[in-house]
Amino acid sequence: MTQPVPQDLLGEIYAQWAVEMQAHPDMSLQLLRIMFDDWQRATAEPAGVTYRHADVAGVPGVWAEPLGADGDEVVLLLHGGGFALGSSASHRKLGGHLARACAAPVFVADFRLAPEHPYPAAIEDALAVLAAWRAEGRDPARTTLVGDSAGGNLAIATTLRLLASEDPLPRQVITMSPWLNMENTGATLDSNDATDFLITREGLQANIDRYIGGACDPTEPFANPLYADLTGFPRLYICAGSVESLFDDSVRLHELAQKHDVDVTFSVGQGQQHVYPFLAGRTERADQEIAAIADWYRAGLSR
Repeated sequence: MTQPVPQDLLGEIYAQWAVEMQAHPDMSLQLLRIMFDDWQRATAEPAGVTYRHADVAGVPGVWAEPLGADGDEVVLLLHGGGFALGSSASHRKLGGHLARACAAPVFVADFRLAPEHPYPAAIEDALAVLAAWRAEGRDPARTTLVGDSAGGNLAIATTLRLLASEDPLPRQVITMSPWLNMENTGATLDSNDATDFLITREGLQANIDRYIGGACDPTEPFANPLYADLTGFPRLYICAGSVESLFDDSVRLHELAQKHDVDVTFSVGQGQQHVYPFLAGRTERADQEIAAIADWYRAGLSR
């Protein structure tokens, strides 16, 4: 396909990655991971936020802690990267912007990555973090899950596991450009192919193979939440860029949530790329989205 010229730093980064991956189709997974940690370059450094490395229930990660944070609240951020890439390094600054806007500490978890640790290892790590917080006396009603791209899948799947086991649920779940469809289908994979600077069907399939392989069917609801019964799911926020190839996943998630009477909000970034809040501190639209997420977050905790 012929790619248009990127109009923002995030698009430029995605286009650069695409060029390198096409030029080096046999690039090792380790090199891909190093390259994807450059995701953080799209995000401006937020003011008034400190960072520290820590482990929670044996899961390493980085705390992003804003000045004046509410000590009773906590946010778990599950990063994107196709279940195989991404880290607290790639998402530290995004977590910092969310922490500052929401006035709450954010733990960016370095959950185990596929293919070394395939499904459901990442979900088990998220559950372990939440269980540890409950054991510390943290109130699940003051806990929020956030996930972008594959991390959005994990945030939803983790909550579904809690529902299935009748464990306490987080107060709310926030997803940014969630990648849910493990069947590698969806109308916008084709219709938005020419406007998405990052996503390809081939790349998605490679990550599907790394993540679930033969571990489960691609329609297993904990791996593909588009097949889940969301009855009883906590309030849900979805944002996605209109020109991204995975936009259909967000549309279908919104419809599924409405079908099961979930309190759901769907924000569409017109003309925006995959996980456009990564441009926090650099573009007005990304800053607007972070502010909208924070308003939604605070409204949910005040109920």
